[in-house]
Parts: sequence; C-alpha cells; structure tokens
Amino acid sequence: MSDHHDETAAHDHAYLHAHGIAHTHGHVHANQKAVLNRLARAIGHLEKVKRMVEEGYDCAEVLVQLAAVRSALDNAGKVILQDHMRHCMVDAVSAGDLDAVEELCKAIDKLIK
Repeated sequence: MSDHHDETAAHDHAYLHAHGIAHTHGHVHANQKAVLNRLARAIGHLEKVKRMVEEGYDCAEVLVQLAAVRSALDNAGKVILQDHMRHCMVDAVSAGDLDAVEELCKAIDKLIK
C-alpha cells in the first residue's frame, strides 16, 4: 500500500471518530493473524471440553481445560486491546475524539470482570 493510502485511511478513520459517526473497522489490524491463531486455539480447547463432558471425564480435568480456554481468550483480548491502543486510539485522540477513550473504558470493563 502507498503512504498516501495509509494517510487517507487514517484521516478518514479519525474523521469518523471525531464526528461521532458509527462505522466498522474495515482495516486489517497489524496483529490480526495472531488474534485469529489465539481464537482458533480457544475454539480447539472448547471443543475438547465439550467432548470431555460428553464422555464423562473427571470434573477436575474439565476445569483445567476450561482454564486453557479462558487463557486463550484473555490472550486474544490482550492482543486486540494493544493493537487498538496503538492504532485506533492514537487516531481518535489525534482527531480530538475523547468519546473514544470513554468507549474503550467501557469495553475494558466488559472484558475484565
């Protein structure tokens, strides 16, 4: 991609945030592959937990696998949050969009309970 395209995309994203216009993030985040890998790992663990319950495995073993699912999801959330802070939030704050900070705080509250 050209630098001009990147600058235009950043400006458009910042404009949408600054003017409170709802939008979807159509760009690819830098760590998208890492997030997808972590989600695939969590899905695999969750499928294993389901099979374990169906097959009557010991509850303690099921709980250990549930912990692995939670860990994989937490790791995916951490990568998404870091990427959001480094890119989306930088754009939003540059555009003067302080509402984006509040939205992020609400999302963090939901993520971490």
